[in-house]
Amino acid sequence: MKKTIVLTYLFALIGVLPMLAQMQEPVKFQTELKKISDTEAELVFNATIDAGWHLYSTDLPEDGPVSATINFDKLEGAELVGKLTPQGKVVEHFDSMFEMNHRYFEHKGTFVQKVKFTGGAYTLKGYLQYGACNDENCLPPTDVEFNYTGQAKGGTTQVASTAQTEPLKISETPVAATPVINEVAANDLWTPVIDELTAFGQAEDSSAANQSLWVIFFTGLVGGLVALFTPCVWPIIPMTVSFFLKRSKDDKKKGIRDAWLYGASIVVIYVILGLAVTLIFGASALNALSTNAVFNILFFLMLVVFAASFFGAFEITLPASWSNAVDSKAENTTGFLSIFLMAFTLTLVSFSCTGPIIGFLLVEVSTSGNIIGPAVGMLGFAIALALPFTLFAMFPSWLKSMPKSGNWMNVIKVTLGFLELAFALKFLSVADLAYGWHILDRETFLSLWIMIFALLGFYLLGKIKFPHDEEEDDKVGVTRFFLALISLAFAVYMVPGLWGAPLRAISAFAPPATTQDFVLNKDEMKTHFLDYEEGMAYAKKAGKPVLLDFTGHGCVNCRKMENAVWIDQNVKQIIDNDYVLISLYVDEKAPLPEHITVMENGKERTLRTVGDKWSYLQRIKFGANAQPFYVLVDNEGMPLNQSYSYDEDVNKYIDFLKTGLKNYKK
Repeated sequence: MKKTIVLTYLFALIGVLPMLAQMQEPVKFQTELKKISDTEAELVFNATIDAGWHLYSTDLPEDGPVSATINFDKLEGAELVGKLTPQGKVVEHFDSMFEMNHRYFEHKGTFVQKVKFTGGAYTLKGYLQYGACNDENCLPPTDVEFNYTGQAKGGTTQVASTAQTEPLKISETPVAATPVINEVAANDLWTPVIDELTAFGQAEDSSAANQSLWVIFFTGLVGGLVALFTPCVWPIIPMTVSFFLKRSKDDKKKGIRDAWLYGASIVVIYVILGLAVTLIFGASALNALSTNAVFNILFFLMLVVFAASFFGAFEITLPASWSNAVDSKAENTTGFLSIFLMAFTLTLVSFSCTGPIIGFLLVEVSTSGNIIGPAVGMLGFAIALALPFTLFAMFPSWLKSMPKSGNWMNVIKVTLGFLELAFALKFLSVADLAYGWHILDRETFLSLWIMIFALLGFYLLGKIKFPHDEEEDDKVGVTRFFLALISLAFAVYMVPGLWGAPLRAISAFAPPATTQDFVLNKDEMKTHFLDYEEGMAYAKKAGKPVLLDFTGHGCVNCRKMENAVWIDQNVKQIIDNDYVLISLYVDEKAPLPEHITVMENGKERTLRTVGDKWSYLQRIKFGANAQPFYVLVDNEGMPLNQSYSYDEDVNKYIDFLKTGLKNYKK
């Protein structure tokens, strides 16, 4: 008997797991009615927030994310004092997508509503509604219900018998609901299809975080390779390797071992530097850097200074006494410590060239919001920087084939100066949007980038000279010619953007198209229907499949998908010609003609708004509750492919659409 029970629970769990993978409960609330005097009390909502998620505060702009609000279905024997108030550490940042400031809690937060008893029996029944997002998804407006009753005489609470309903836990398996209004109950289009959707395979979990780390590592690796070819590093390689080989000329293995230790020391030094950035700023600060206006102004100024340094205006160097002291210490010690100090000396001596590259990398990875990003970026940088010392020690004959130092190294420095100047404008753009200066709207930004990359092309062709450039003849090397061609072609590519072309290749860097005054391109995706039943009826009549777009007015990543994926002409053509597009806004505040009462997770819940209805549809029919969420169905409501969430890969989205069409035709 026990074995049968265990197997029953096991099979039940297996059936629930696919659904749980789609449902999310990143915010958990505990509520209480806290007495503060004989006549007053506070409704307190304490939230615990999963890492990476934001719980939005109160009184946000209407066009932004879902603000926290308190709503009463029944308020008797008491009256409200003031408004719902956030308490705790509220983070404020500027969102470039919505062009407004957002306020939110991380990790934990509290909302408080003060009430005053008027005497006699009291009832406080209602719900707190909140919104939450992470870097990929947003929850629909979610309710935390409460119900408190008690007795107060003459304004003084005598007996406080409280009854509180638990907040809705939508991560549990939803059961078939029984709405009071038959419009939903009798509609076959609302029949759950979670099992059928799962049969197509679970949508791949977003690996954006892992991809981001690989991108950060690769960026650091490229930065390290570039640093190798600068005047401060390249000439040091043969001298350092020769030193190790001569010091151990009687024991070649020892020389190779010392070179390995030297390379490993470089890696350790730079990884420690990356970790120090995280420790200094803190994990939560790194998550906010990308949209913090003050930090972005500082980053802009820092990169401009680095660019000027690479152009030859001045040298950024550490005090010579530092490197001399470390070098002297290395000579007076032996073993691993001396090798480590030699690696540290290299770090100090080469700072005038590597400093701007390291600074640029740390700024980029810090603003990615990834906590371990700085360490991963420095790991890639250090591996690239340390690898030649080890390889040349193992194969000393390669030293003879090393290119000699020359003007080509200064060309690399100046090219990096142009690139750092271009990226500096990206950070200034964020601050410009935050403060509303309107000095760097999209056309201004693109004009500056066009000039920067055009000038870089002319420099590579030898038409522009900087202080440290050597006089050369009129001949241009093949490599420089192709690099100039790429730079000039990129400048030409950006020109149509001045008239509103989307320029998807740089959409992550340029200001949003809404900041542009002159736009010729008005072609954008138009939603076919905003009502589920109406859209499905049309699809059945037209004999077409349906693309259900569960979205939100305040969903940042929904807008990113529309701007990065739906704007693609191939995607647009498929949706317009082959699908009926139904966009369902889960945060739509328009009230329903009549409230709908449903049973969900064994508890009664009231659907009050249009957004409540579409959010409930997403949960009950498809077992998901985060946006963006795309699902393909036939005109009977049956799925045609696995669901699709936030992923800006256009080809992947096209394959998602074409697979649905193929299955529909079957």
